[in-house]
Amino acid sequence: MIYIALLRGINVGGKNKIDMKLLKQMFEQVGMNDVVTYINTGNIIFTSNGQSKTELSRILEEAIHNEFELQIKVVVRSIDDVRGIIDAIPESWKNDNNMKSDVMFLWDEMDDESVLEQLVIKPNIDTVKYVPGAILWSVDKKNVTKSGMSKIIGTKLYKQVTVRNVNTARKIYELMQAQNR
Repeated sequence: MIYIALLRGINVGGKNKIDMKLLKQMFEQVGMNDVVTYINTGNIIFTSNGQSKTELSRILEEAIHNEFELQIKVVVRSIDDVRGIIDAIPESWKNDNNMKSDVMFLWDEMDDESVLEQLVIKPNIDTVKYVPGAILWSVDKKNVTKSGMSKIIGTKLYKQVTVRNVNTARKIYELMQAQNR
């Protein structure tokens, strides 16, 4: 099965620095196959057989702690999970000079549509939707500071998501599909 491991909070603002080559080697040492990293923010595509996503997360979090002495949360999603998320993102959503569009990958214990009740959503500014495994958010760049979604930072929920912009999410899925050939 093809998976993506999404690491929360590495190589951001000079904190929790992990070299991607060393991270790739660590994944291989703990039994992951066909390991490919994408950009420096903790996106690792790999194949594995037999373990659940929960077990894979536990193995990877433990290995990161042992190898790099960091407590990093790891969200693991299968290619099918990511396909469902990508299919739910409107084609018009981009992350560019005019639009900010993000995928907030949810920890399993938060993965329920009721998570939207914890958000401040301004209907005239924010477009927000739940899809299994993620919250999708888009806003006009000129309205980012007015967005209710900016209030998520520092909340309990924010500590239980890892965010990728839609361009990165689409590229991750493209790389996962390449593994499938």
